Order: sequence, then C-alpha cells, then structure tokens
Amino acid sequence: MVTRLRLAHTADLDPAELGAARALLDQAFDGGFSDEDWDHGLGGLHVLVHDGTGLAAHGAVVQRRVRHRGRWLRTGYVEAVAVRTDARRKGLGGRVLGELERVIERAYDLGAPSASPAGALLHTARGWRRWEGQVHGLSPDGIVRLAEEEGDLYVWPALAGALDPAGEFVLDWRDGDVA
Repeated sequence: MVTRLRLAHTADLDPAELGAARALLDQAFDGGFSDEDWDHGLGGLHVLVHDGTGLAAHGAVVQRRVRHRGRWLRTGYVEAVAVRTDARRKGLGGRVLGELERVIERAYDLGAPSASPAGALLHTARGWRRWEGQVHGLSPDGIVRLAEEEGDLYVWPALAGALDPAGEFVLDWRDGDVA
C-alpha cells in the first residue's frame, strides 16, 4: 500500500480536505465525535495520510496553555487522531503520531493528549507517559478540578523532564471536553 503524508495548517486545507477529515473522524468514532471535538482540532497543524482510496489517517496538534508549578507552558495538544477502519493495524496511526511528535519537540514546551483507552495503547507504545498528577481547568468561574480527566492525560517524555507529578496541570478552558 502506497501512502502519502502531508503536514498542513488548518488555513491551508481546502473545504474538501476538511470535510474528508471530519468524515473520517465521524466514521472512526462511530458518530461520537462532536462539533466541539472537531473545533478542538482546528487552528493548528494537521497530519493527513492518504492511500489509494483517499484519506486513511488524520491527527492534529494545536497550541494550548497548561499551567504547571506556577508556569504556563506552551503545549502542543494532540487532537482528532483517527485511522479509517479498513486501514487500521498498518502503522498509519504511528506515522501520524510520529509527525506530531516531531512538531511538538521542535515547537512546544510540552506535548499532551487526552487519550481514549484505545488511543492510550498507541500513545504508550510510542513512549508517551500517563500524567499521574491532578488535572484542573481554568473555568470562567475560576480553577476547578477535573477529576474525571485524571488518568486520561499523557505527556511526551522528551519534554516531560521538569514535570512534577505531585504538582497539578491547569488547562486553559474551552467548550466541550476541557481535556
């Protein structure tokens, strides 16, 4: 199977490419990919992998701010990672993450995603580490604990050296799922 990988900013994707990415995510998440989830993956860099039948895999990295130990870290947050059902188990998810990891290492203080159980398997196989500390969000009403997000957040180890798991992460606020 011949595949082609493309890295592009949201602004450089035409409506058809964005539509194909959204359709892939809807299919991969069995209709459980919300409009807020889609919005979270926009405004950053997208990795698109095409094969002979079209878009086979997608992932994005967007900038977020995460406060840790009193410092706001410029964070490359991984979003909207999916592989077309018939293209799974062929290394495409790893190719997508590999390119996102390259971007994160070169452009951010920290790399993080919130991963589903299936996504966590891919992340941990590539060396991502589960964040063991507390997770909070900077809400319109102040800082609130997001205990339901704890255990689902991962960090890219190349940038995790100065992190203290006894500390907390405070994520910038957004509509939908904060983490």
